[in-house]
Amino acid sequence: MNFTDSIEKPSKEEQRAALQAIEVLDASLDRIKEAFPEIEIEETGEKIRVPLKALKLLSKILKELGKGKPVSILPNATEMTTQAAAEMLGCSRPHLVNLLEQGKIPFTKVGKHRRIKLHDLNEYKRQTKLKQRQLLAEMMQDDEAAGLYDS
Repeated sequence: MNFTDSIEKPSKEEQRAALQAIEVLDASLDRIKEAFPEIEIEETGEKIRVPLKALKLLSKILKELGKGKPVSILPNATEMTTQAAAEMLGCSRPHLVNLLEQGKIPFTKVGKHRRIKLHDLNEYKRQTKLKQRQLLAEMMQDDEAAGLYDS
């Protein structure tokens, strides 16, 4: 399963519209105090109450569209195959299976097939990036202590 199969890159016109909308939306979000603000759809005159979290998500979507990136939304509880999870991590499926078997990423089995929750995959990516940053900071401190940055 490739997540970008049915997702199209935004057109230049859509990118421009997203960039214009994000400016107004972000300025409005800073002033909203309610958890469920009311918005109006100008074309129909209808007013609807929307969770503030949904408007903040819309802001993130518009930012990505404005950059010309395709966007998809998946619930955190979405389960995926090992192939799809490997593609998201940018690694081979055998490497991902090794991570699963080592207990580094939780999974369930459906018959013989492993399934990974998107939430667990994202948590693994977050933890991995955090460890990488910590190791890099330690390496820089070691290099400084060794005088490698001195002129």
